[in-house]
Amino acid sequence: MPTTTTPVTLTTRQAATALAETELVITGMTCASCAMHIEKSLNSLDGVDAQVNYATEKARVQHDPAVTGAELVRAVQDAGYEAQLPVATDAPDAPTTPDVPDHVASLRQRLLVSWVLTVPVIVLAMIPAAQFRNWQWLSLVLAAPVVVWGGRPFHVAAWANARHRVATMDTLVSLGTLAAFGWSLYALFVGDAGMPGMRHGFELTVSASSGADSIYLEAAAGVTAFLLTGRYIEARSKRAAGAALRALLDLGARDVAVLRSGGERRVPIGELAVGDAFVVRPGDKIATDGVVTEGRSAVDTSAMTGESLPVEVGEGDHVAGGTLAVEGRLVVRATRVGSDTALAQMAQLVEDAQSGKAAVQRLADRVAGVFVPVVLLIALATLVGWLAFGGSVTAAFTAAVSVLVVACPCALGLATPMALLVGTGRGARAGLLIKGPEVLETSRTLDTVLLDKTGTLTTGVMTVRDVVAADGVDRDELLSRAGSVEHSFTHPVARAISAAASGRVDAHCIKDVSGLGVTGMVDDTTVLVGRPALLEQQSVAVPDQLMDELRRLESDGATAVLVAWEGSARGVIAVADTVRPTSADAVRRLRSLGLHPVLLTGDNAWAAARVAAEVGIEQVIAGVLPQDKVTAVRELREQGHAVAMVGDGVNDAPALAQADLGIAMGGGTDAAIEAGDITVASSDPLAVADAIRLSRSTLRVIKQNLVWAFAYNVAAIPLAVSGRLGPMVAGLAMALSSIFVVLNSLRLRRFRTLR
Repeated sequence: MPTTTTPVTLTTRQAATALAETELVITGMTCASCAMHIEKSLNSLDGVDAQVNYATEKARVQHDPAVTGAELVRAVQDAGYEAQLPVATDAPDAPTTPDVPDHVASLRQRLLVSWVLTVPVIVLAMIPAAQFRNWQWLSLVLAAPVVVWGGRPFHVAAWANARHRVATMDTLVSLGTLAAFGWSLYALFVGDAGMPGMRHGFELTVSASSGADSIYLEAAAGVTAFLLTGRYIEARSKRAAGAALRALLDLGARDVAVLRSGGERRVPIGELAVGDAFVVRPGDKIATDGVVTEGRSAVDTSAMTGESLPVEVGEGDHVAGGTLAVEGRLVVRATRVGSDTALAQMAQLVEDAQSGKAAVQRLADRVAGVFVPVVLLIALATLVGWLAFGGSVTAAFTAAVSVLVVACPCALGLATPMALLVGTGRGARAGLLIKGPEVLETSRTLDTVLLDKTGTLTTGVMTVRDVVAADGVDRDELLSRAGSVEHSFTHPVARAISAAASGRVDAHCIKDVSGLGVTGMVDDTTVLVGRPALLEQQSVAVPDQLMDELRRLESDGATAVLVAWEGSARGVIAVADTVRPTSADAVRRLRSLGLHPVLLTGDNAWAAARVAAEVGIEQVIAGVLPQDKVTAVRELREQGHAVAMVGDGVNDAPALAQADLGIAMGGGTDAAIEAGDITVASSDPLAVADAIRLSRSTLRVIKQNLVWAFAYNVAAIPLAVSGRLGPMVAGLAMALSSIFVVLNSLRLRRFRTLR
């Protein structure tokens, strides 16, 4: 691969461990051995832990903040490769990539010219009838530009690596083609191959001859052309595989109509700040995350969530940047901008996943790191062995060249990263964000899935179904006081009560009592809203009549809370939501994947049982606090189960982190999304089954690629050593092995979701 300038991204952020993280795009890598060499060079710096991904051509580096970006770039350069820092820009979310030449177009030009010159050389060598007088000299004229100019990327990289005392795939290719070309020059100018009327046949295997009358121009040019073909297909496929991430980044708006100083003014997106109000008209992209303050519209979220139907939004609803307003005018107040938006975080998740390495790939990398030196020794041993056992110089030389060419570990280096690149890209298009390759390995072993109820299997949009006030208590006052203390919270129950309450007043000293309810001061009176356990904890009396009403409402499948002030319970408020239309189908799909579904909820047993019966779940764990959810996950794991947890709320975050695999619904909270291993941008539970199916499909393709890559080298090298593969056939076989891995990975682009 020619050394070219490619797009660069570099991000630095402080982690909890006080380490900085920097991502560099590397240029000049041609195989897994290159990646291993760059990793070694970066990791030689004090306080640096680097991972280099060959397929994405990126280095993800965690390092001491004292280590500068310039030092990291210098370490890459010391290894014989190039890395760049981003172009400075004033806009916080503007692209940071410089203008670069089209590497794929340059490679295509080199490939086409090489094949135009190579085809006549191969025809002349393969068909004795076409060998006119002095045909060998025409072959030299045609083959020389292919070997020297067409193969220049291999030779340049091999020389750079040699200066750093490193052997890579390019070393094998360069040595093999130059050796074949050099031998041909010797035979033409010193031996008898240059004599007029020279003829020789073409064989796919190694055969004995005197050597001085044999030329290998067709092998030198053919191997170069075949390898350039493999390199070109690989580069094209990398570009296609990365299209999903580029499409995700392109969803963002470039400018926005901001309301300032009483008027509307269009400004670049980089000037938008948190708190600004901006206008969205039909057909406009919503510029950033925010809350609708005026108007109603249908919003197309398909590009981010994979959901085909537009979502109706109105005053008070949250909207995400990058989604499309279909109809109606909106005024939105920005709540997040730049790298804090949902779109930017989604893109970061995809990049993180594509840059990671599965455990099986780390093994492959270690093998690739020592593979090239071993191959050089095998080639030398082949040369000596053929000569020692009576083989001709030509046969020995040809077999050694075949070993060099056929053993290039391209397929091994591409096996995992290429599948990750395609799989995570396809997931991004479907709103399925996989945080890293370790997630893929976990998905294979899962046997149990814990499903949260509210917001996951149900819509999470609760409404007040019933209000029961104690004797002498006004119903509106009961709702008003409860709504006043619940107004600050986003839990579905709190939002339902707050929305139903008229005449809310300001509340202060509001406190969330984890898993039990909330308390606050309204008109200098402490108001409690929550479970009976909350009132019992606060020594508040609950009349038997209200407890009976609470049990009755819960037995009907509603979620009921008590409201109390001045030391006594004053009433019961019951809220309920509806099961999502696709929940039952999602449960069936999860069963078909070999998973045992369990409903895990903090809601009461009656409400949980009603939902479980409706969606087809037999095992229910209800009435649990957040810490109890963690306990439930831990107990299942201790019993030998591999557990996935699906949730969307703050109370689900600890359980998501505790599970073998945490799946956060995208409509949920930041805490849940941060704790999850997979983020589902959609609120449709069918997407959970899609995420597990995609993870398993990607892992299956990775294993297929690795099996092929190892099997290819194990089978091909002995054939080359024994003389059953000529150099040109060896070059074709090596190129086809990489093409197989690439095309097999690209099958993931055809993954079909259930939605």
